[in-house]
Amino acid sequence: MVIWAGPFDCGAQQLGFQQWRSEAHACPTESNNNQQGTLRPNAYQNSCPDAEPIVFSGVAKAVADDPRMAASLLRLHFHDCFGCDGSVLLDDSPTFVGEKSAAPNLNSLRGFEVIDAIKSDLESLCPETVSCADILAIAARDSVVLSGGPGWDVQTGRRDSLSASKTVANNNIPGPNSDVATLVSKFQNVGLDLNDMVTLSGAHTIGKARCSTFSSRLNGVSNPVLPGQDMGFLQSLQQLCLQSDQGGNSTQNLAELDLVTPATFDNQYYINLISGEGLLTSDQALVTTNSDARDIVESYAADTMLFFDNFVSSMVRLGGLSPLLGNSGEIRRSCRRAN
Repeated sequence: MVIWAGPFDCGAQQLGFQQWRSEAHACPTESNNNQQGTLRPNAYQNSCPDAEPIVFSGVAKAVADDPRMAASLLRLHFHDCFGCDGSVLLDDSPTFVGEKSAAPNLNSLRGFEVIDAIKSDLESLCPETVSCADILAIAARDSVVLSGGPGWDVQTGRRDSLSASKTVANNNIPGPNSDVATLVSKFQNVGLDLNDMVTLSGAHTIGKARCSTFSSRLNGVSNPVLPGQDMGFLQSLQQLCLQSDQGGNSTQNLAELDLVTPATFDNQYYINLISGEGLLTSDQALVTTNSDARDIVESYAADTMLFFDNFVSSMVRLGGLSPLLGNSGEIRRSCRRAN
């Protein structure tokens, strides 16, 4: 497994995409595999050779304007990829209620406009060629790299769904208050294991969460819900959530998922869990209720490169969950609606 050490070694933030990818000592080479109906690296090498540079440019601009957008774009891919077919991007239509209004997504997912802008640029250059599902997968990788994390060759060649399902999204996507058994079950249902679950949870090393997603943890400020909780940390969260935002709704206040290095993709998330400073119930549960999960957390807290290596492997597996290939689905002209 080839690992890119991120922008500090590969220079993604300082260099253009092509120069970044041409750093042979640090970055992987591209595949010339042109067979149809399979996921493969660099699927657009002939049909739209500038596809990945265009995605990278759009993500880099969005993250420069709003550093939180890196986590948001990564999360979009996660929430799409209990299917990996671009269905999360579809607006409601007369024939279906889309996934945007599902409980795990409503008033939570963001970055749709960034994907729209990237898709518009790609449609101008290569009409009906690059799928929205692939844009999400590439943007997720670029978001990690631009935040200082590892890079990888994204497997591409997905096609886009014609519909979406609010019910499926509600049933499949784990919630922020999930216990480890629920998390493991939902990941196993799509073919991922405990190691994948703990590894992909490490994406919470960047980004923010609304008070409403972790308010259940604050019930333990006087009487801890989970053993090992840092009471000072919980009290600081309680103070944050008591403060009214401009709209007078304290549930909309945001807390850093990683209070130490909130904009850097690193292993600090796991260190925080061991210290009792995981933000979400589903985060802190990884070290308090399951010894196997805790062993993985401790190994990542001690070894950044082990986390990076496994994160790349798990992201590739995540991106391969039930993609539409060959003649299935379509290549949308707009990511918000079927053609």
